[in-house]
Amino acid sequence: MNKKPIFIAGPCVIESVEILQTVAEELVRLNQKFGIDIIFKASFDKANRTSITSYRGPGLEKGIQMLGDIKDKYGLKILTDIHESYQAAPVGEIADVLQIPAFLCRQTDLLVAAAQTGKTVNIKKAQFLSGIDMQYPVQKVLESGNDKVWLTERGNMYGYNNLAVDFRNIPDMHQWTSTVIMDCTHAVQRPGGGGGCTSGNREFVPMMALAAKAFGVDGYFFETHPDPEKALSDGPNMLFLNDLEKVIVSLL
Repeated sequence: MNKKPIFIAGPCVIESVEILQTVAEELVRLNQKFGIDIIFKASFDKANRTSITSYRGPGLEKGIQMLGDIKDKYGLKILTDIHESYQAAPVGEIADVLQIPAFLCRQTDLLVAAAQTGKTVNIKKAQFLSGIDMQYPVQKVLESGNDKVWLTERGNMYGYNNLAVDFRNIPDMHQWTSTVIMDCTHAVQRPGGGGGCTSGNREFVPMMALAAKAFGVDGYFFETHPDPEKALSDGPNMLFLNDLEKVIVSLL
């Protein structure tokens, strides 16, 4: 019962070396202060942005080099997402956890390629699936020879431009894996609700985390940024980096 939760935190997308380092330095400080092991998260490519003009990131080659530099300099574990099968192998050379985006959680070739890296595969539950439905993506990873699979809750579509979280999905997904993560920041998104971009309500992030804790979740996913109002992706639902510590304290 005293097992410390998993924490995953970082900017939505790689914007600059300076922002990566600022976030990494804070995660190292929190790790040392609380005796935890926060996994650093950032995307090298946001392939599912609302608009074709939205910022996507530095791309695969440069992005994994930048994440590798963070890993080497700060000793942090790395999580990043992949969108196409060919990305799995090179990303697996750097990342400790390969994440499957929610929209792609049924893509068989993507799941198999991620599994074949031997790294932990974190599958986000699609906004149109239930926790029970996630047995099939898990099965694809297991039958590809990898038993290191996590599932992540991130809400379900609730009409247009809105999400609602059914926290029963957490115990439901525990039937298929021993590790269920709550994506506390994407769960407060309003997809496409910002007129060509996604909006959100970051003020509800701490409550999302505490509710998930009550349902027995094993870890928490927070996108965080030194100045979310100026972030190039997902700013409205990201935590201010200065607020991350008090949210972690509430969960410990």
